[in-house]
Amino acid sequence: MPHSSRPAVALLIETSNAYARGVLQGITSYQREHQPWSIYLPEQERGAKPPGWLRNWQGDGIIARIETEEIAKAIRQTGLPVIDVSAARRVPGIPWVETDDTAIARLAAEHLMERGFQHFAFCGEPDFNWSNWREEGFVSVLADRGQKCELFHARSRTEKGYSWNREQRRLRKWVDNLPRPIGIFACYDIRAQQLLDVCRELNISVPEEIAVLGVDNDELLCNLCTPPLSSVIPDSHQTGYRAAELLDTLLKKKSITEEACFIPPLGIAARQSTDILAIDDPDLVKALHLIRTRSSDGINVNDLLKEIPLSRRVFEFRFQKVLGCTPHEMIVRTRMDRVKELLRETDMTLDAIAASVGFTHVEYLTTSFRKQAGVTPSIYRKQVRSP
Repeated sequence: MPHSSRPAVALLIETSNAYARGVLQGITSYQREHQPWSIYLPEQERGAKPPGWLRNWQGDGIIARIETEEIAKAIRQTGLPVIDVSAARRVPGIPWVETDDTAIARLAAEHLMERGFQHFAFCGEPDFNWSNWREEGFVSVLADRGQKCELFHARSRTEKGYSWNREQRRLRKWVDNLPRPIGIFACYDIRAQQLLDVCRELNISVPEEIAVLGVDNDELLCNLCTPPLSSVIPDSHQTGYRAAELLDTLLKKKSITEEACFIPPLGIAARQSTDILAIDDPDLVKALHLIRTRSSDGINVNDLLKEIPLSRRVFEFRFQKVLGCTPHEMIVRTRMDRVKELLRETDMTLDAIAASVGFTHVEYLTTSFRKQAGVTPSIYRKQVRSP
């Protein structure tokens, strides 16, 4: 090793946004559990030039967001083991870890469909693979349900004559001409914030006329929005942890069999920007209200039918046709969403959470949660609340 027995690792990852900071926190967690590294973390913004010291740096490995050809060239020239945590794929053939954008899109579509929307839109930035993959996934899920999707593609900032004022006018015109009510999935939180600003300028009610959903769950940004922004929660912590694990494997001179590793999202932080039921069917509106207000009381489909003047067959057919799932599936999903919220935002014990959402035994909660979320409640809490 160049300086000590510790491997020297450069982290070419910006600290200017919530997602990247989550990746860095995941790398930190891996270090705490394993052999520590000597870390080199330059202060830089997304897409910044490579640090000058990298040219002659005598380190052991790199974890980087390789988003420009300049960064890609500098990293190739080092000849060191590298793990890429960017979707740009500027250096083919090296291991990379990225959020599962198809899974993010599926969550977004389900979230908006559950609220009864019949019109949908996607607002993206074609310069970025992750935006294009989210668009493709979102459109595909909607197509499977026989739904169309309105699209807005931001113009490239590198395009000749690009002007933010003109771009904002394009966005405003697009929003003003959308059918309503409509659910819009924005490729990330900053784009979602811009949509909310446009809605405010046009005096469009959110979420009554337009519901807006972002990605990244940047809590500061989401809560500064008016109204507060709902957002898909990527598991950036696990992305960083897995990237560190893969680099550690390479530093130990072991081979990696899989080039790509996709990390699924943790869920959706639902806030006011999508807190609406855009359904014309009064029976389904009543059913969803009962589910949302009484799911923690152990309500079941038979309880719903006591309040709704429909046969079980007709009720379940209409529910499935409009909302894309059965009443039972919606009850389970709503209860699990409440469990996730309590795990994220409180210090309640699992016993207390189980009691508050209508589970008689914490073991039953754990089994149901693992089936729905893929991990235990304890692991989920650790993932979403990592320091």
